[in-house]
Amino acid sequence: MQEQAVDTRCPSRAATETLAVIAYHQPVTRAEIEEIRGVAVSRGTLDQLMEMEWVRIGRRRMTLGRPATFVVTESFLDHFGLESARDLPGLTELRAAGLLESRPPSEGVVAPGLFPEPAPEDRDDGPADDLFEDE
Repeated sequence: MQEQAVDTRCPSRAATETLAVIAYHQPVTRAEIEEIRGVAVSRGTLDQLMEMEWVRIGRRRMTLGRPATFVVTESFLDHFGLESARDLPGLTELRAAGLLESRPPSEGVVAPGLFPEPAPEDRDDGPADDLFEDE
């Protein structure tokens, strides 16, 4: 059996922001990603993340239009040395590492809500069963 090559390109800024939204808000729909980032998500951005095998399509929401959701993969967790998405750094850790310093608007700023600091009781292992269709 031939091993499939994994895309090793450096993700674009849009892909990196989209990946952060997916990682911190998963399972998340394209519309939710766009709302958090404040800009439209191009098909190429999601394609790049899927080609890198860091993101996959999750279950469909059982809401109007049955939108697909996006979630991070085991490859994403392995690449970043995480056991689970719960191990992602929180807002305090990101600020301490200097990754969320304020920059002038001309250089861009992190979108509000991009890296939420969830309350411990809000973190769970999965979505509510009534919102998703089984695959």
